[in-house]
Amino acid sequence: MLGNSSDSFLFETGYEDRLFFETQRWHQGIKIVAGVDESGRGPLAGPVVAGAVILRQEDPVPGVKDSKQLSSSEREALFFEIQKRALALGIGVSYTEEIDEINILQASLLAMYRAVSSLPVVPEFVLIDGNCAVPGLARQQTIVKGDARSASISAASIVAKVIRDRMMDEFHHHYPIYDFATNKGYATVSHRRLIARHGPCQIHRKTFKGVREHLQVRQLPLLNLPAR
Repeated sequence: MLGNSSDSFLFETGYEDRLFFETQRWHQGIKIVAGVDESGRGPLAGPVVAGAVILRQEDPVPGVKDSKQLSSSEREALFFEIQKRALALGIGVSYTEEIDEINILQASLLAMYRAVSSLPVVPEFVLIDGNCAVPGLARQQTIVKGDARSASISAASIVAKVIRDRMMDEFHHHYPIYDFATNKGYATVSHRRLIARHGPCQIHRKTFKGVREHLQVRQLPLLNLPAR
């Protein structure tokens, strides 16, 4: 793995330039740089989804920013632009059973590895949101708050969020009583009340506080899960 530069220095000099990290690598002759981020570490239900995006040096997608700063309609519009203009994008998923088995951090890293591995173009270097390196990726740089500082990671965060929200909308059709279309599996007051009333369903994370204390309540069976 290439050594990480001083993060505090990069924050001071590169925060406003959203292609700062990519340009660093391009100037080193590294042309194919991917950004990777995940969505869904915090919810009580549903998968964690990662996105990986390789922007074109000559045609980066304007307007990308941290997906949390965008409305749903803005994310959808930018997702369309990323699909149309990026060199490549990939998606990786870790489902509830895996999250409960290996813990949410390891599942998030695994989803990010899967997202990068699914790219139709092999990246020469990967920019990763956060401070944890992704096992299995040789050339990478972790960037704290990368979803707000790197255009590639911002694009990946949009891809991950849009795909995960769509998955939760699909789960809502199987479990309408939990209102997944609205809460997306997050620990809202109303969602926690619904878990307490009905017990968890198959896509709830049984090892998470807010779910595990309600496991004695009958779990609803899962029918016709979306294809994985």
